[in-house]
Amino acid sequence: MLFVGDDWAEDHHDVELMDDTGRRLAKARLPEGVGGMARLHAMIGEQLGEDAEDAADQVVIGIETDRGPWVQALIAAGYRVFAINPLQASRYRERHGVSGAKSDAGDAHVLADMVRTDSHQLRPVAGDSAQAAAIKVVARAHKTLIWERTRHTQRLRHTLRDYFPAALEAFEDLTAADALELLTKAPDPASAAKLTVGQITAALKRARRRNVAGKAVTIQAALRSEHLGQPEIVAAAYAVTVRSAAAVLAVLNEQIKVLEGQVEAHFGRHPDAEIILSQPGLGPILGARVLAEFGDDRTRYASAKARKNYAGTSPITRASGKKKVVLARHVHNDRLVDALGTQAFAALQASPGARAYYDELRAREVSHHAALRQLANRLVGILHGCIKTGTCYDEAAAWSHRVEKLVA
Repeated sequence: MLFVGDDWAEDHHDVELMDDTGRRLAKARLPEGVGGMARLHAMIGEQLGEDAEDAADQVVIGIETDRGPWVQALIAAGYRVFAINPLQASRYRERHGVSGAKSDAGDAHVLADMVRTDSHQLRPVAGDSAQAAAIKVVARAHKTLIWERTRHTQRLRHTLRDYFPAALEAFEDLTAADALELLTKAPDPASAAKLTVGQITAALKRARRRNVAGKAVTIQAALRSEHLGQPEIVAAAYAVTVRSAAAVLAVLNEQIKVLEGQVEAHFGRHPDAEIILSQPGLGPILGARVLAEFGDDRTRYASAKARKNYAGTSPITRASGKKKVVLARHVHNDRLVDALGTQAFAALQASPGARAYYDELRAREVSHHAALRQLANRLVGILHGCIKTGTCYDEAAAWSHRVEKLVA
């Protein structure tokens, strides 16, 4: 066996090769890219000898990431690659020294030693399909743009509150096409007060709004209402920033729509799409996010409990002596937790079993968020069973144990 620690940076990798006794065999700083990968293969080949190609599975590599061309090249070469959480590596380093010393070469040594002694406790990089990897790329990009839109919307809201509060009363949704169009046309109180009902109506029609006549009158009245304001020159400066923010939001809206189509297209071609879409609360976009974050490697999760642990929905227990505390997990995949929480909330309407389980928790004075988290945990277990057996969701089968418990 040959153990390799790879401390990566943007343009280079510090690597160390170690044998099964912990003895350092070689170390080097390799450049990122094809040249660096070729040198790493050569270093490994020197240690394995003539049987290097046949013994690739005897090479175990520890690295603090699970994505990127470098990691994919390691997997393609047949090496066993373990993605190590930086927090785990930090704690492991403290086991062998308390001085606080740290270096890239030292980190490579720590990673090599970790996979030598603790590989049975670590999770190998998942062997997800190219289809799942593509879904992950577009689903994450789509969600990132949504988060960016929320940030820009909050900035716009704060700006309007500082000099043009009437706009906040006039426009309920600052990301809507009609609101952005009118704010671009009239970004300050003086120009907004001059907008006619006809101009507002035209913007509402282009945005395909309903009840256009009534909304146009309401918006005009709000824009012409009296509010505290800023000096004219200050309001003009604010107006420039609002036009810029509105332009950014318009582009974000457009690109979110484009990526939404890409997410649906990639997800629809995946063989697990039918099973995932059958789950309560999951549509094409949310289902794509769940698939992207869980991956589609059938060997990655040994049990439903393992999938729940990765999801971050299962609780953790801290017990010492007579003290025992059950807590929610704070270290988790934020994107997956967000998707599963949204699914749990939507499932309250889509699944009678999910609703009954949630109501039971609330009756026991469990808080709303804690009840949703427990429901999400249960739904992850149901999803695991469906994927494992290759069957779609069945309401009666999924919640039969709850019914039997209530009857008993």
